[in-house]
Amino acid sequence: MKMMYFFSMTLTVISNVIYHFCQKEIKADANPLVSLLFTYLSGIVLTLICLPIFYPGVNPIAASKNLNWASFGLGLGIVGLELGFLLAYRAGWNLSLGALVSNVSVTLVLIPIGLLFYNETINARQLLGIALSISGILLLGKK
Repeated sequence: MKMMYFFSMTLTVISNVIYHFCQKEIKADANPLVSLLFTYLSGIVLTLICLPIFYPGVNPIAASKNLNWASFGLGLGIVGLELGFLLAYRAGWNLSLGALVSNVSVTLVLIPIGLLFYNETINARQLLGIALSISGILLLGKK
């Protein structure tokens, strides 16, 4: 369990670095939606390769009965995320700051959602961290 705890976050960090680096490297004259189309095609191919490796014998059609609206909502969110970052980098956001501003902002929006819908709690140390994050966003926003 502890190994999965660290592996999952390591995978997230490595994948996020690849994600932002590749977003920044997409040619400025490439159509953003055509770029996303090929991004998702490569994602589908990789998923189809990984499926039998990590879940041998699974039937994706049969397993789809366990899905709910959240899988489709995630698709909406992913397309918005991909397009948003692609357009943000084209608009001049720095690779080093664009992701930071986005991730801290997302976290600030997710805090009340976690509190209201998932019964999460926040302690004094975390409140200080939130205050520092807000201060950081304000400092990063100054030109």
